[in-house]
Amino acid sequence: MTEAATETNGASPSLNILAQYVKDFSFENPGAPRSLQARDKAPAINISVNVNANPLSETDFDVILSLNAEAKDGDKVLFNAELAYGGVFRVTGFPQEHMLPVLFIECPRLLFPFARQIISDATRNGGFPPLMIDPIDFAQMFSQRMAEEQVKAKVQAN
Repeated sequence: MTEAATETNGASPSLNILAQYVKDFSFENPGAPRSLQARDKAPAINISVNVNANPLSETDFDVILSLNAEAKDGDKVLFNAELAYGGVFRVTGFPQEHMLPVLFIECPRLLFPFARQIISDATRNGGFPPLMIDPIDFAQMFSQRMAEEQVKAKVQAN
């Protein structure tokens, strides 16, 4: 173990989930029962993902994974599912420079399978085939977000 991997009291880095919860959830099927009829082609499905983290204490953080899935047939909305799924994480022993990657990559990676299942169950219960969202590359998402923040900082500095 390197010196960078240990912090105060020589503690090993630790990431624990203290709680998981649905913060907000909505499923809309505005065209039912007509929206449930067989179609010639698959609907266009748009999925958006967002991650936010807020400190609760020095070691505890509330991480929210937001998933929005909308299916359309032309300009008609077939279904719209919105989920804010949260987890309270205890993060100890990580160097400060690793905190953002832990909160925005590792924490949502742990939450994702549960959020994915909720969306899948909701679409199935809404009368559609279950929507199985493909795995998300949270590391790539984080890198893109950091690049956008750097661009914003440069623009504001000028």
